[in-house]
Amino acid sequence: MSSHLMNTYARLPVSFERGEGVWLWDESGRRYLDALAGIAVSGLGHAHPGLVRALAGQAARVIHTSNLYEIRAQAELADRLCALSGMDEAFFCSSGAEANECAIKLARYRAHHAGIQNAAIVVMEHAWHGRTLATLSATGSRKAQAGFEPLVPGFVRVPFGDARAVRQAAEANPNIVAVLLEVLQGEGGIHVADAGYVRDLARLCDERDWLLMIDEVQSGIGRTGKWFAFQHAGVRPDVITLAKGLGAGVPIGACLAAGRARGVFKPGSHGSTFGGGPLACAAGLATLAALADEGLLENAARMGELIRAELRAALAGVAGVVEVRGMGLMIGVELDRPCGDLVRHALDAGLLINVTAERVIRLLPPLVIREPEARELVALLAPLVRRFLGA
Repeated sequence: MSSHLMNTYARLPVSFERGEGVWLWDESGRRYLDALAGIAVSGLGHAHPGLVRALAGQAARVIHTSNLYEIRAQAELADRLCALSGMDEAFFCSSGAEANECAIKLARYRAHHAGIQNAAIVVMEHAWHGRTLATLSATGSRKAQAGFEPLVPGFVRVPFGDARAVRQAAEANPNIVAVLLEVLQGEGGIHVADAGYVRDLARLCDERDWLLMIDEVQSGIGRTGKWFAFQHAGVRPDVITLAKGLGAGVPIGACLAAGRARGVFKPGSHGSTFGGGPLACAAGLATLAALADEGLLENAARMGELIRAELRAALAGVAGVVEVRGMGLMIGVELDRPCGDLVRHALDAGLLINVTAERVIRLLPPLVIREPEARELVALLAPLVRRFLGA
């Protein structure tokens, strides 16, 4: 590969030439089961016919015009997302980090107009919100933050899952204006928030007139078996951020607002050159249509339950396996030791996975995965884990 690329990735020695469904083929023709989906991006798998048609058709008409003009597909996608989420309005960008930047700016902008000049946002330990300076500052990873100081001020970090800690932070800091969290932490190790905890946070935000901002960048768009992970708790946030699976491989992000967050931004408050372009919105509309038409939310719930149950059975009694957990097709297998080497072992076995939080095998297969492929995933992974642990 080119020596002119910045050395920002520890890439694996493989390059994929084509894909179909949950499968990818490298340049030598070897096939791999994709249990990562581009890190929760390719929810429709590879070369999905509906997505391909939508992209080809839109590219043949117009790819980009800019937000100086109306974009019909953008309005249609905003309407569809708000109908699915119960939100009121949408801003489109190109990535999850940009969507979270938008949420942070929205909270601060609202606070400034309320006379709060040093607004603070409660964020969680082990959270991941992006790599821009503001989203990196909100992220709960010192490893990722190291070397980029000074970080952006205005974030109050508390333990994930501890509503009491949020209330204590509220008593200590009168400038708090919002809570930002993932209902299901991805990069932090596939930690699922208790539904009662999420409801407690929603009540606290109502009491304090804070914004409840939920990062659905990885957990949204059907991955947990519902359109959005917050729906498992039965709450409506003030802000939702989306990206990854929204375009099924085409870069697109969104920040949705409702309630207290509705109508905060005015013309000139925020913007994006590429956000919500015709091609990306065509991808978003095709993705949402395929998820609904093909029953992929229900499939994600069923296949996720199957994979977790099969992994628990295959790894039962194996010393070193801490827990198999997750929701839908967002699954983590926690071991009692660092297990990054398993990524290469799995690649050699024809399986794509990754490891997060050093000790958690993360599985994010496409939402189109079917039972034979789900069982093959387990059949490939379980022996690798057993051998790695010496079982």
